[in-house]
Amino acid sequence: MESAGPRKDVGNRMIYADANGSLPLLPEVVNYLSTRIPSSLYGNPNAIHSLGSKIKSGMERSRRIASEILGSNSNQLIWTSGASEGISTVLQNILLPKNESRRIIVSSPIEHAAVMASLNYYVKVWGYELQLIPTSTDGIIDFNWLENFSKENAKQIALVTCMGVNNETGVLQPWEKIRDLTNQLGLTYFCDTTQIIGRVPFHFKESGLKWAMASGHKLGALPGSGFLLVQDPTKFTPFIWGGGQENGHRGGTQNYVGSETLAIALQTLPEKLKKIPDHLEWRKKMEAQYPKEAIVIGQKLDRLPGTSLVGIPGLHGQGIQIELESQDIFVTTSAACSDNEPATSKVLRAMQIDDVLGRSVVRVSLPLSSNENEYMTIAKAMTAAHAKLNKIKAY
Repeated sequence: MESAGPRKDVGNRMIYADANGSLPLLPEVVNYLSTRIPSSLYGNPNAIHSLGSKIKSGMERSRRIASEILGSNSNQLIWTSGASEGISTVLQNILLPKNESRRIIVSSPIEHAAVMASLNYYVKVWGYELQLIPTSTDGIIDFNWLENFSKENAKQIALVTCMGVNNETGVLQPWEKIRDLTNQLGLTYFCDTTQIIGRVPFHFKESGLKWAMASGHKLGALPGSGFLLVQDPTKFTPFIWGGGQENGHRGGTQNYVGSETLAIALQTLPEKLKKIPDHLEWRKKMEAQYPKEAIVIGQKLDRLPGTSLVGIPGLHGQGIQIELESQDIFVTTSAACSDNEPATSKVLRAMQIDDVLGRSVVRVSLPLSSNENEYMTIAKAMTAAHAKLNKIKAY
C-alpha cells in the first residue's frame, strides 16, 4: 500500500512547509528510535520489577530534561497524549463545578477547534454564556474591547481565554497584556500555548501562566505524546482517572517512548531558536517576491517565524497547493472543503475576510530547521503557480 505521507522519491528536494500543522520526526528522534525500538526495554513503567523501574527511570529522566528546557519544576510537568487533552483538562479544572455568579466565558473567535469545541460543550451543557472578542482583519484581537468588557463584567466572568499564537495566520496575540489585565481584575486566564512552544522562546515560570501545553507531533517527536504544565499541581483535578499514574494527575499507562522522544526534540530547541532573526529576514525576502497580486494576512504584525498566510484573489488555494506539491513543496490551505468547493475557514471568517481572499489562501509554515534557499524556492514556485493558474483561468 502506498504511504499516505510525502512521497519517498522526493529525497532532498522535498520542502516541508506545514510545520504549524505537524512536523515529521526529527532526525535526532529517528536516530534515537533506531536503537530504542530494537531494545527489549518495554513494559509497565509503574510495576515494581526491575524492568518497570528502568522504564520509569527513563521516563523521569525525560521529565527532568523537558522541565529544565521549559523552565518548570519536574512536578509541574504531566505527560499527556497531546495539546487537545491538555486543553480539555484545563478547561474542566476551571469551569467545573460551575459558579452560578460567574457565568460568562470570554474567548477569541480565532481559537483552535480543541478550545472552541470544549467551550461550546460548557455553553450547551452547563449553561455558560460565550462572549467573543472582536478580531481585526489582520488577525489580532481587540485588546481595548477586552479590557473594557472585562472591567465592566469582572464579577460575572468565569474565564478569559485567548491563544498565544494563531495556527493559521501565525499572528502573535497580546497574551502577556491579557495575563496582566486578568491578574489585575482577579480573573482566570487560559492561554493555549500549542503554537508558542517550539516556535518562539518560552519559559513557564517567567511566563506567569497557570497552564501551558504542547503536542509532540508539532515538535518533531512521536505523535500521541505531549505534556501539560501546571503552576500548582496540588490544586489540580485529573481529566483521565486511572491507577494513579503521573502522581495521580493523569490515569493510564504512560506513553514512555513518546516522552523520551519529546525530551530529545526539546533538546534541539535552544540552537534552533537562535536562528529566528534569520528566518524573519528570509520570510521578508520571500514575501517580497510573491506575485504583486498576493495578499499576506497579518504581514504588518508580529508573526511566527516561517509562517506566511498568503492569498491571491481570483485563484483557489487548493489549486496553488496542488501546483506547489507538483514541485515537491508541501503547504496547506487554511480552509475546510465541502463537495470539492474551497471554503473560507472559520478563523478567516471571524476576521471578516471575504470569500474572494479567504478561498485563495495557502499557509506556508516552515520549521526552524529550514534554510534561505527553501524560502526563495517557495517564492519562485508561488510566482510560477500564479502565472500558470492565471493562464488556465483565461481560457
